[in-house]
Amino acid sequence: MTTHPTSALARRLLPGELTAGGTPRPERVRRSARDWAVDVLLFAWAVLCWAVLFEQVESKTYLPGWLVALDPPLGALACLSLWLRRRWPLGVALAAVPAAALTDTVVGALAVIIFNLALRIPPRAAALVLLLHLAATLPYVLFYGVPHEERWTVAVFVLIFYLLFFTWGSATRARRQLVLKLREDAVRAQADHERRLADVRRAERRAIAREMHDVLAHRVSLLSVHAGALAYRTRRTAAGEGAALDDSEIAESATVIRDNAHQALEELRDVLHVLREDEKEEAPCPGGRPGEPGGSGAVGTSDGARPQPDLTRLGELVDEARAAGQTVRFDQELPERVDGEGGWPLRPQLQRTAYRAVQEGLTNARKHAPGSPVQVRVAGTVGEELTVRVSNPLPGAREPRRGEAVIPGAGAGLTGLRERLEIEGGTLAYGPENGRFTLLARLPWPPPETGYEAGP
Repeated sequence: MTTHPTSALARRLLPGELTAGGTPRPERVRRSARDWAVDVLLFAWAVLCWAVLFEQVESKTYLPGWLVALDPPLGALACLSLWLRRRWPLGVALAAVPAAALTDTVVGALAVIIFNLALRIPPRAAALVLLLHLAATLPYVLFYGVPHEERWTVAVFVLIFYLLFFTWGSATRARRQLVLKLREDAVRAQADHERRLADVRRAERRAIAREMHDVLAHRVSLLSVHAGALAYRTRRTAAGEGAALDDSEIAESATVIRDNAHQALEELRDVLHVLREDEKEEAPCPGGRPGEPGGSGAVGTSDGARPQPDLTRLGELVDEARAAGQTVRFDQELPERVDGEGGWPLRPQLQRTAYRAVQEGLTNARKHAPGSPVQVRVAGTVGEELTVRVSNPLPGAREPRRGEAVIPGAGAGLTGLRERLEIEGGTLAYGPENGRFTLLARLPWPPPETGYEAGP
C-alpha cells in the first residue's frame, strides 16, 4: 500500500486511534501531537474550573465541615486522573464517582471524564457507569448541595450536564468508528482491486502464451519439416545415394523456408503489437473476455494489423500443410456465407478458435505422426454447434530415419486450446479412437438473432 505524501502530517493532526492500524487497544495507542495538545488544554481547563470553584467552597456554610475539607483534594485528584483517561477510561470513570458525589471542584474534570467514558467504552458499559454517577450525585445535590428551594433546579442542571457530555462523547465515538470502517473498506477494496488486477494479468499471460503457441508452433513446424527435408536430401546426395539437387529445387526449398519464416515474424509482430497496445491501457475494460475486442487483452485483434484468421482461411491453412508434405483430406460442411462473399453468421472470436483447433490438429499430426494422412472435417449448423475433427492414424513405434526432422512438443498446445474452447463455452476431446488419434472440438453456434456478427 503506497504511503501518501501527507501521511506524516496526518499522524500529527489526527487522534492516535485514527492513525493506528486496525482496531487498536487503548494501552497500545501512542499519543499524536494533536492528542498532546488536546490533553494539555483539557487539563488546563479542569484546573481552572477547580481553582474558581475552590474559592467558593468556604462560602458554603450550609455544608458539613467534612465535605468542605474533602472537596479540594478530591477535585485535584480528578484533574490529575485526566492524564490516565486514554489508557484506563473505565477505571478513571469509576474512580471519579466519589469525587462527583461529594465535591463541586470536580466539575471541569468530570465533564472530560464523562465525555471520555462515552468515547472509549462500549455503549452498554458506559451507560451503566453513567447511571452509577447519577445515582451517587443526585442524593448529594438533593440533601446537601444547595438550599432547599434551589435543589430541584440544580438536580435538573446536573442531569443535563451528564447527558450533554455523554451524548457528545457517543457522537464522537460513532464518527470515529465510521472513519475506521471507511478506512477498512478502502483497504479491503484496494486489496480486492490488486487481486483482480493480478487475476487479469495472469489471464493475460495465459492468453498470450496460447496465442504465441498457436501462431508460432504451426510456422516453426513447417520450417522444421522443410529444413529437415532439405538436409536429408543433401546428405543423401553427398553419400552418393540419390540424385543431386538442382538449383531450382534448392531455390524452391529456400523460398518456402523464407516465406514461412517471414510469415512467422509477421504473426509474431501482430501479437507483440497487441501487447504494446495493452500496455498503454492499464485498466482492463469490464465485460470483455481475453481474446475479444473490449476484453482484458484482445490478443489477436489489433487495429491496423493483418486480418485475423477465420473460417474463410482454412483453405490456406490446409494448402500450407500440403506444401509441407502432409497428405490432408479437407471436408467442410457449413451454411452459405452472408451475401455469398462475406463471412459466416458467427462471431469472429468463435471462428478464430475453430481455426486454431484445425491448426493445432495439423501441427500435432506433423509432430507426432509425420508422413501419416490427416483428415480434417469442419461442420456446423446455425443455432446448434460448430464441430472441428482432425484425425490421423496412430504412429507406429519406430526410430526416426537418418536425417528425418523430429519436431519436439512443449505439451502446451492442447491445454491452451482447451482453455480457448472453455472460454467460449465449447469442449475439447482428444485421444486414440479405432486406431486413429482424433481431436474433436465443439463450439456453440448461436442463432443470428442472439449471436450474429459477420466475420471479417
